[in-house]
Amino acid sequence: MEAPLSWLIGGPQGAGVDTAANLFGRACASAGFYVFGKREYYSNIMGKHSYFEIRIHAEKPVHASTHYVHILSTFDEETPFKHFREIVPRGAFFYDPAYLTASVDVPPNMERRLKEELKQFFQERNLPSTLEGVIEYLKEKDVFLYPIDFNVIFEEISRKTGVTDYKRLRRMKNTIAVAASMQLIGLKCAYLCDAVEHQFKGRQKIVDLNCQAVEIVYEYMEKNFTNSFPFKVKPPEHRTPRLYIMGTQAVALGKIAGGLSVQTYYPISPATDESVFLEQHENIVLREDPQYNEGRKEGNVVVVQTEDEISAVTAATGAAIAGARAATATSGPGFCLMVEGLGWAGINEVPLVVTLYQRGGPSTGLPTRTEQGDLWFALFHGHGEYPRVVLASGDHEECFYDAIHALNWAEQYQLPVIHLIDKYLANSTSTIPLVTLNGVKLYRGAFVDQEILDREYHDRPFERFADSETGISPRSVPGQKYGIHWATGDEHDTVGHITEDPVVRMMQMEKRMRKLDTVLKEVPDDVKYNYWETPGADTLVVSWGSNKGVILELMEEFKESDVRFSFLQIRLIWPFDSNLFVPILKQYKRLVGVELNFTGQLCEIIQMQTGVQVNQRIVKYTGRPFMIEELKEGYINLIQNNLKRVVVDYGI
Repeated sequence: MEAPLSWLIGGPQGAGVDTAANLFGRACASAGFYVFGKREYYSNIMGKHSYFEIRIHAEKPVHASTHYVHILSTFDEETPFKHFREIVPRGAFFYDPAYLTASVDVPPNMERRLKEELKQFFQERNLPSTLEGVIEYLKEKDVFLYPIDFNVIFEEISRKTGVTDYKRLRRMKNTIAVAASMQLIGLKCAYLCDAVEHQFKGRQKIVDLNCQAVEIVYEYMEKNFTNSFPFKVKPPEHRTPRLYIMGTQAVALGKIAGGLSVQTYYPISPATDESVFLEQHENIVLREDPQYNEGRKEGNVVVVQTEDEISAVTAATGAAIAGARAATATSGPGFCLMVEGLGWAGINEVPLVVTLYQRGGPSTGLPTRTEQGDLWFALFHGHGEYPRVVLASGDHEECFYDAIHALNWAEQYQLPVIHLIDKYLANSTSTIPLVTLNGVKLYRGAFVDQEILDREYHDRPFERFADSETGISPRSVPGQKYGIHWATGDEHDTVGHITEDPVVRMMQMEKRMRKLDTVLKEVPDDVKYNYWETPGADTLVVSWGSNKGVILELMEEFKESDVRFSFLQIRLIWPFDSNLFVPILKQYKRLVGVELNFTGQLCEIIQMQTGVQVNQRIVKYTGRPFMIEELKEGYINLIQNNLKRVVVDYGI
């Protein structure tokens, strides 16, 4: 198999689509495949359409999602209408024949615009606007059709297990759909049973019932379908241990490894998943290593759900002042409410991490869809000026290690650190190399111990905000003798007393802002950016965040073509290291920005900071991530026609 196999399952929310996808993805990971999964869902709890795409490859990592699928697995009447045009020739379509006469008008939650578009599509081809019309169209495309009679399978499961509760049997529709797909591509049912055992760990009756159902489905497929599906897969001979992980889990694990002790949050999609995962793992065993965090063996995190985001940021700020490693997680609307609290943390030089999960805006916008529209907001939030660090992760491995960096930097430089993730990265899944704590150090910054306080401050005030060459001052925590100081939202002198003295104001402003120079000097270059140079290329693609994956796959596809390019992924976006990036930017005749927002926000930051213009841009703002095919088409269109701006819009 040259290209990754793409499998998609869809259905109404609450019907087990996520469970099915996790079973398929985990089973493939267990078999040794590289896996990448994209999750899409509406901002409601039950009923509306959700879907999950999984791509797998035996030999090389998979980084992104695609518009076309090899297998479409469905168990409702809406999914076929929404996704049938995405199936490749010689691909597979699983459907429930009970819905054969269902028309486009039947699904109650399907968008009116899409219904009208589909009616026009079928009318132009003289096909009925029903599932039968879908099947006739797919036959013409030479797609393999697999009608799965769920009732027949339920009866067989009931006969072999003795379970007669139809509602209980119907809950296994997702397992049946996955089993049929896995049998089709040639994977042993043992891999799926391993995934079932992991998914329903501790509920042995459910595990046993689902594993019996898997075996029955394999027998059903062998008995009823004999055609030779061309997209078979073979597990690799040598399996490398990997983690199968979701973005929010990667961030949470990074925070635990990074010594997080207090996390606050108010529920908001898609950020909530991270805090829920932390709640489930408040006490976690690390490793015995004297080189790591002074031999700490456990990660202990207190997770507090507050009444709103204002409370979340101020509670985390209070925990940080008290000496805890503190963080909060939110999305755009919640970050709006946090701005005043962040300003207070900024003027008081409080080490605080905010994980900002970007979604479509403005206002409530697209609560469960992705976007990279909060970059300017992260960089310039709040009135007045104070230093902050903004770091953007590009994949799940970076999510883990960047969470550690964020906690370290917050305390090293005594300032807020904004860790940018987007919804696509947060809710997608992938296999990554096993994360390691080798070389991970926890830096607590300029804490003063009691001995220093006793010796140096017993007869003079503790200057918490003392001027320094680095901008970093000694730091005490409440309760330390001789470490007393004041914290206020007003400008203050070196011990925290309110002042409007212009000389002191200038000193404090310059001291605080000097930290940004210190950050640029001390943060390693390999954390600031990633750079893939293509010999002979005259074009540089510049981007950030989750676009990394799709751009890397496109680079690989273009490797032998005339439209190849180099790629610069900027991770440390603020402070912006112009001295580092300008020499790279000026090597190329053509600069192309790729961003999931309307404007090209990173491109504007580059011009503001360097004077270098990224004049050509490919943007998307539908709330869906870039897909390989549309980025390829958009890039070729941009280059061949020398366009300034191309907008792409694949995905439903």
